[in-house]
Amino acid sequence: MRNIKPSIILALALTLGACQNEQAQDNKQEETKKIKIYLIGDSTCANKDENEYPECGWGMKFGQFLNDNAELENHARNGRSSKSFRGEGLWEEPVLSKLQEGDYVFIQFGHNDQKFKDPKRFTNPFSGFRANLEKYVQEVKDKGAHPILLSSIVRRNFNEFGVLIDTHHDYTLVPRLVADNMDVPFIDLQRKTEELVIKLGAEDSKSIYNWLEPGENDNYPQGVQDDTHLNMKGGEAVAKMVVSELKKQNILSEYLK
Repeated sequence: MRNIKPSIILALALTLGACQNEQAQDNKQEETKKIKIYLIGDSTCANKDENEYPECGWGMKFGQFLNDNAELENHARNGRSSKSFRGEGLWEEPVLSKLQEGDYVFIQFGHNDQKFKDPKRFTNPFSGFRANLEKYVQEVKDKGAHPILLSSIVRRNFNEFGVLIDTHHDYTLVPRLVADNMDVPFIDLQRKTEELVIKLGAEDSKSIYNWLEPGENDNYPQGVQDDTHLNMKGGEAVAKMVVSELKKQNILSEYLK
């Protein structure tokens, strides 16, 4: 042993340390529990049929940012409110009954809760809407899963002076109040998307919404001017906002690429 050079001993020690570190990382990866992430909400999050492209819900792009230990189920549906989503049977059997301890549920409603001409969808923000969100959150918690509340994305609603005017009003405040009161995470997509749309401006912001000229796309031969729904570029931009906020709040870190 006296004849072994110190440099050899050091090299052996470094090699052993590297092997132990690699083994520890492998063990940690194996120990990461596989989970499911469920999305519930409206058309701004939902998957789209081919005849709707290039319209895109941000939930369609979210999965590309998850690693193999997370499985995504996007149950958001076009036109649904916090009331009609449950009323049409889209909650209990497809989602709630399958929830396992440790799973996550992203909850984003508001656009269609404003439909005051439709009693099947409309909710008052501080009564029915709030009660519905609270019920979703509590049911998820009762399953040992993790609810996350999100506010709606902004509508592209510029006035003649080039000022972006809010259309959601209290429907983006209520999710924050519920999140604070029930101690669950909140992602303010109203704020994040508003910042992006204002930065782009009245004209360039069309590039992230489903705006098409006549003849530009076979699905919309007459063209379309949609200030509510995103296109593929906009869907990915909003999905990145969600990922950024998750990282900032240290949520799902081990499941994000």
